[in-house]
Amino acid sequence: MNEMTLDEYYHDFRQEILVGSEARQDFLESEFALYISSELEDSGIIEGFEPCHYRAPRGMRVDGYWFREEEAAIDIFIVDFENRENAESLTKTEVINIFKRLENFFVSSVDKHLYEDLEETSPGYGLARDLFDRRKSYAKVNLYLISERKLSERIQSIEEKNFRDWSLNYHIWDMSRFYRLQASQGAKEDLEVDFSQLYGEGLQCLPAHLNNQDYESYLLVMPGDILADLYGRYGGRLLEQNVRCFLQARGKVNKGLRATIMNDPGMFFAYNNGITATAKEVVTENSASGLCVSRIRDLQIVNGGQTTASLFHTSRKDKVSLDQIFVQMKLSIVDDEKSDSVVPKISEYANTQNKVNAADFFSNHPFHIRMEEFSRRMWAPPQKGALRETKWFYERARGQYLDAQSHMTPAAKKKFKAEYPKPQMFNKTDLAKFANAWEECPHIVSRGAQKNFAAFASEIGKKWDKDPGEFNELYFKALIAKAIVFRTTEKLIMKQDWYGGGYRANIVVYSISWIANKVAGIKRAVNFLQLWEQQQVSPALYKMLEDVSYQIHRIITDTPENITNVTEWCKREGCWLRVKNFDMDLNDDFTGELKGVEELKEDKKDAKKVQKIDDGITCQKKVLSLGAEKWKEAASFGLSTSLLNQKDMGILATAARLPAKVPSEKQCIYLLKLLRRLELEGFSLG
Repeated sequence: MNEMTLDEYYHDFRQEILVGSEARQDFLESEFALYISSELEDSGIIEGFEPCHYRAPRGMRVDGYWFREEEAAIDIFIVDFENRENAESLTKTEVINIFKRLENFFVSSVDKHLYEDLEETSPGYGLARDLFDRRKSYAKVNLYLISERKLSERIQSIEEKNFRDWSLNYHIWDMSRFYRLQASQGAKEDLEVDFSQLYGEGLQCLPAHLNNQDYESYLLVMPGDILADLYGRYGGRLLEQNVRCFLQARGKVNKGLRATIMNDPGMFFAYNNGITATAKEVVTENSASGLCVSRIRDLQIVNGGQTTASLFHTSRKDKVSLDQIFVQMKLSIVDDEKSDSVVPKISEYANTQNKVNAADFFSNHPFHIRMEEFSRRMWAPPQKGALRETKWFYERARGQYLDAQSHMTPAAKKKFKAEYPKPQMFNKTDLAKFANAWEECPHIVSRGAQKNFAAFASEIGKKWDKDPGEFNELYFKALIAKAIVFRTTEKLIMKQDWYGGGYRANIVVYSISWIANKVAGIKRAVNFLQLWEQQQVSPALYKMLEDVSYQIHRIITDTPENITNVTEWCKREGCWLRVKNFDMDLNDDFTGELKGVEELKEDKKDAKKVQKIDDGITCQKKVLSLGAEKWKEAASFGLSTSLLNQKDMGILATAARLPAKVPSEKQCIYLLKLLRRLELEGFSLG
């Protein structure tokens, strides 16, 4: 990937769009917008993207949007795409003209009652109406230009401007910038905060590290108004380190925090636990008042999002001054090399009040590692008419699929793509969509990839703690079957005569959830193993999805009287309750393919037994790989800190005699749990 030129990358990228458009049976421009927005969403740059293609002869255009309710902001998108054969140059004049069309749509919506001039069936009606009706709920408007061209070097940025009560901020994602994002395996662009430039002076700090430590740390007292302003400027980007969406920490204002902010601001510092943050680099300088932090590169709040969001929302909604409020901040400087290992631990330990959400978002959680392992070794049966088996590639960490091919010869790359076809690649947010659709959570899936992933990860964390054996080969096969149903439904909707564009994502997930609910209601289960074996949906299921999707489209577009935006309606539980109560018979051919619930329980029971054996073998391999000396070090550390009981010492003594004495599978499982406990107390594997 890093060795490719931009032109070479653009050629491959264009082929991806052509293949994706054909696979989804969608327009090229729509495929381009969805492809780019999905990558930006997965990288944490945007929170979500809802397609909304509207063009008017009066110089207005919009191609998508997303309301950032927690940040009192909205993102609106415009696409520059003509399926050009080469990555041509995008000039400053063209950029200004394109943005002008997007500005015109926004201004006409909030200031000129644009929705009144549009038919209710028009693609832009719902958004124009929502922009007007909710105009007092957001103050920041992010205008995004997504282009297949490369931006001229003469244009660096476009200054933000104000229109009445709204600040308009401009973001350009051209092919060069997107290429850099891909080349870094999706790593986000660092967030730079220059306190001296923004606020006139740096923040006083106290070094909290010794000279021999391998990382720096500082204690700061952060003024409440500055912390709230940072959240207003950068929103979720402040909270996106590894866990791009510490969503439990955003949006809802804690009642206790709000009460203190409004009624007793002087005591906020005393009552609040403060925030924990990381950065890649800080610049300090000496001033008359002492050492100050003047600039921070990649500031990330890993604990304290609730505090940050509460200050922002309370000051904005209740018009409360934050002059008397100060927040303590513990800032650790972690470089790129150690970020993946250190930041998750800082976050996990800082978030002890919310154990599941603290650890389970990370790519290195055992659930994700196990799914990745299954995807690399399990061959999927060939589809009817195909000759060879393939695999489904689970991208546990961003960029794995491309990175795996980066140093391959053309022949090796061709072989890789034959084994792992691009349409059979899926990532963590895809996985969460596939799973939660069948868990009857269409309203949560409709809230966007990151919020849905947060909800999914929380539930998976609880289930994993209770019984890791539940996540076995049968689970993986069922997951792939769910992926096949999801992606098939996306395609079939495009073929329907009734489909006029828009709301496809909502129709897909609501259709699947409705089927899941009705099947459970008759005490039956979808035969996911059969789907896995066939690698495609049966004619009966296909017909069922066709019939249901038509009804779902009709129901979700018939919004309540006080709601005009279908997409926003689909995010509410009330929408799911209405859809769930819709009654229609499952067709006989489909019900004939269903399994009995008891039969499914037996399948799961057998799969858990196999997984338990596999887990024991895996644990033994891990214990053996560490070697006797490492287990002796663990025993010595445990004794020196008085952490070990008699049972602990006995099993550690067995491990310390490797390879002459090999612990049993049960002992190995115990040893790894013990090792984890010692690591939490400071023991290092080195």
